[in-house]
Amino acid sequence: MRISRRNAMRAAGAASILPLAPPVSAAAGKRWPIEEGPSTPKLCLDILPGRAGSPQEAAAARRMVQLGVRHALSGDGAIPWKEAELRAWMDRLKANGVQLANVMIGGFTNTLYGRPGRDEEIAKVIQSVRAAGQVGLPVVEYNFYANRLVEGYYEEPGRGGAGMTAYDFDRAKDLPPEPGIGTHTLAEMWANITYFLQAVIPEAEKAGVRMALHPNDPPVPLSRGSQQIMATLEGWKKLIEIVPSESNGITFDCGVTKELGEDPVEVCRYFGSRKRINHVHFRNVRVRRPYVDYTEVFLDEGEVDMFAVMKELVRQKYTGIIYPEHPRALDYDRERPDFHSYYPGGGGYTGFAYNVGYTRALLQAALSES
Repeated sequence: MRISRRNAMRAAGAASILPLAPPVSAAAGKRWPIEEGPSTPKLCLDILPGRAGSPQEAAAARRMVQLGVRHALSGDGAIPWKEAELRAWMDRLKANGVQLANVMIGGFTNTLYGRPGRDEEIAKVIQSVRAAGQVGLPVVEYNFYANRLVEGYYEEPGRGGAGMTAYDFDRAKDLPPEPGIGTHTLAEMWANITYFLQAVIPEAEKAGVRMALHPNDPPVPLSRGSQQIMATLEGWKKLIEIVPSESNGITFDCGVTKELGEDPVEVCRYFGSRKRINHVHFRNVRVRRPYVDYTEVFLDEGEVDMFAVMKELVRQKYTGIIYPEHPRALDYDRERPDFHSYYPGGGGYTGFAYNVGYTRALLQAALSES
């Protein structure tokens, strides 16, 4: 066969491309779609609190499952929790295709402020944690701040008029202490949480339950005159050393991490390598001044490299739940007559649908590379 100059050039061009072709990836040998399971992180959404059961609860579970989300978190501040009530709640959700994986606990204000009556509260928390262990609830989440300075939030318009949630400490920094709470120093708050952890964590460990403390959000240095123990990375690291146990962990929030001016991937690696990430909040921000001035934005447009964070979670073999929280306010949600949001510029189900789709894509991509 006669080889023309044009054919020779084509052949040479094709040959020059071949060495640059990527090798067959590990994903090629994996079943597609890559699904969440016992050895992977799992997406979750918030479900209605309470255990009485209602058509609204079943409908909420149905909407979650339609998005492919089969794990839920919720909250219950009425302590002590009872095993029978927790089991009934979990069984109802399970019948609707959803596993309850994390419940926020509260109801221990005397413990927060170091007041008389805290021993009784802590006993109820321990009873609740034991009940969680008996029914297989893996994570109990909690907060520990004197005040949450939410008064600094305001709505900021985003792309196409979508609602963003912005924060400015200057709007709230001069607010006075709340009646009945007063002011509390850093030393006081550390002493109070140490007392709490030393009593609760050994019991959580026995029950097979992981406690997850959410960092202060907003992470401002003062809240109505009280100092914040979980508003710095140093505070997060100090917390997990108070009682050395995997049951004493944090809710790793990559958005709050960036609000501190820290590198979310490095922080994920620090706590993940120590097995102290017991829950994950997945969101993005743009920061003007660390700690005090920032805007929560869509997952795809902030300063956090969300794919790098997801890959690090997979690399650290995190197998808990990931909450793609704080959806942005979209018109389709805001046009509903029953729509309301806790945060200015916050969204609803449509916003969550976007968050879930984006987060699942990142998770599947990260797992395909692992």
